[in-house]
Amino acid sequence: MSNRFEHRIKISFTSSLFHSARALAQARFRNRHPVNGGSGCPVIVEGRRDMETLRALGFEGPIELVNRGWGQSRLIAHFYDLYGRKNPVDGGPAVMLLMDWDRTGIQIQKKLLGRMRSLDMLIDESTRKTLMRTVELKTPTVEGLKNLVDDLVPLINLEDPPSDIVF
Repeated sequence: MSNRFEHRIKISFTSSLFHSARALAQARFRNRHPVNGGSGCPVIVEGRRDMETLRALGFEGPIELVNRGWGQSRLIAHFYDLYGRKNPVDGGPAVMLLMDWDRTGIQIQKKLLGRMRSLDMLIDESTRKTLMRTVELKTPTVEGLKNLVDDLVPLINLEDPPSDIVF
């Protein structure tokens, strides 16, 4: 009986890992610099450790930090001035918001979304929504994905090969 239960957990975790990897691969592709075939779409995260985790997952493009000692009004104005309403390369959302899915991250996400949308900025939060569903029980933060890097990177590379690998 316990053997079956363990098997089910492995299958469901593997399935959720594939969904997480697919979402991260799509985000990594949009984040990649246009010279390398991406859109140069910035990912906005809470702090330095979140940025380090995304770099470990292979994100090469711009990653912006919320916690930089600025007020939210100045931060939103900076993002609007720098990135505009929509991405000039693919016409999609101007930025990707990837706050943690803990209580603080949810509050920051809501505040930033409200202020950015009031400026008619298009925001991509699909990666965060997918990660909330698939790895919520493993980790409540972006930084916690660092424990899954060894499992996620090969799966992400299947969906979105790194720009320096040529087949």
